[in-house]
Amino acid sequence: MPRSAALPDPITENMSLLLAELDGQLSRLITYFGAPQGAVAAQLMQRAGYSSNLAGRVRKACLAAMLRKKTDEARRLRLQGIETVARNLDLLSRLGRRAVDQAERAQRVKLLRAGTFVPPLTLVRKTVARIQDALDGQDSRLAVKIGQARGEIAQFHDQLFRTYTRDMAETKHTEDLAYALLALNEVTRMGEALEAISEAILSINIGQTVQFERYFTLRSVLAGVSRDEDISLKPLAETRSGSAISGVEMRDRKGRSVAAVFKDGDKRKVKEERVGVKSWNSVYPGLAPEILSYEKNGQSAALLIEHLEGETFEDIVLGGSDAALERAQKALHRTVRDIWRTTLTPEPAHMGAMDQLAKRMKDVTRLHPRLVPGPQSINGAMVPGLATLIERAAAREAGLPAPFSVYIHGDFNLDNVIYDPVAGKIRFIDLHRSRYMDYVQDVSVFMVSNYRLQVLDAATRARIAGVATAMQEMAAKFARRQKDSTYSYRLALGLARSFASSTRFVVDEDHARRMLLRARYILDIALAVPEGREARFKLPVKDLFHD
Repeated sequence: MPRSAALPDPITENMSLLLAELDGQLSRLITYFGAPQGAVAAQLMQRAGYSSNLAGRVRKACLAAMLRKKTDEARRLRLQGIETVARNLDLLSRLGRRAVDQAERAQRVKLLRAGTFVPPLTLVRKTVARIQDALDGQDSRLAVKIGQARGEIAQFHDQLFRTYTRDMAETKHTEDLAYALLALNEVTRMGEALEAISEAILSINIGQTVQFERYFTLRSVLAGVSRDEDISLKPLAETRSGSAISGVEMRDRKGRSVAAVFKDGDKRKVKEERVGVKSWNSVYPGLAPEILSYEKNGQSAALLIEHLEGETFEDIVLGGSDAALERAQKALHRTVRDIWRTTLTPEPAHMGAMDQLAKRMKDVTRLHPRLVPGPQSINGAMVPGLATLIERAAAREAGLPAPFSVYIHGDFNLDNVIYDPVAGKIRFIDLHRSRYMDYVQDVSVFMVSNYRLQVLDAATRARIAGVATAMQEMAAKFARRQKDSTYSYRLALGLARSFASSTRFVVDEDHARRMLLRARYILDIALAVPEGREARFKLPVKDLFHD
């Protein structure tokens, strides 16, 4: 990775002074615990303002540099990382003073077992001495060693904690041991500060904020795929389930430049994504990206996936030309129809749209409590609440399965569809919910993912509506060919679910209100249809999608 431009002098100078000051403080701290004396404790306390002022100067200079107009993203991340380093160096200073303060409160010094603090504090001092070299050389291996100190300090904590608790059972002087435990806690937190410094340096080096464990997961998943050299990450997305998605730039074993996507998070979610990709590659080859590598570690896991060329459908809808959008739509409709025809099985499918919605209404109400009123009386007539309508619609839906199943995406939002204009191909991503199901599930999700785009100008809203209704028209033709007589009724329930449940992601109250009103209107007109007459139901799709 090329070296970044030189930092402003106030940053480099004050960082050097801060590291030197902290080394002196740590030296005194080691001296104190080697032989606790009030005079040494007083010297440490008197240095409080020095480290705090130097750290403040570094942070102030970093902030000033970040506010300059010509600061690019890489430099901004570097300045942000250095500010984090300075903040945690100051924290190390404060933790040391707090440890001494607690130790000084103990009346019986022997109970402290103060000498046992010397090895971990010596480790802290040696680790801090590596920080300047790690920053100057953008050395990720050295940064990792800085973070690994936390594990060694944690082992020290566990051993001494057991000793103190054993001593508590054997002596009446528990107050002194309580102060000893508090001192132990402050020293243990030094490991956390060192790990935060490690993460800051690693983030500078790879171009994206990264947690210590995530860096190891990334290195592990890249093993055997790329050369053992520094890598570069570019943030792509943060899923609602907590998974992080990044673009990875690396070189393979032959030195060729390779682009991939790194996704990590909860093991269950990542495993579902892996299973989904594998399923698509067996059911409909060429649609899903190839999995390059997979690793699991405890409750987390990571995937390295083929990078797909092209743009998301959302980007095309919002920023593409009319001609580009038309080509993308044709490719999407052609691909979706072919998937449905290829994967169709005679097994009936229950979408369960209302059951899905009922489970999500707590989250909707939590974000928009004023928009989901209960039963109301209007001019003496009782109007049921949305919960009652959902319950009634669920009973109707239970008797209306789709007459067949197809393999669906399961989370068919605009940003999960990629179109490659050069190859003229559609590709799918984020496939952890893929399964055999009612195709109406994907249709309704896709349509509402258009509507919920928070764009206000009339021309773009009209374009969004056109994309949504075009998908519905294509699906309606497919339904007629397959003699699916209740398609429109099930679509209504699917749209009601998607309109209402999507508001848990929409902060704008006016937009959320429009979506909830549409959900309620759809349920009202669907429930007004006499039982047994669902096949005659006509849904006013164009009215629903035009504001």
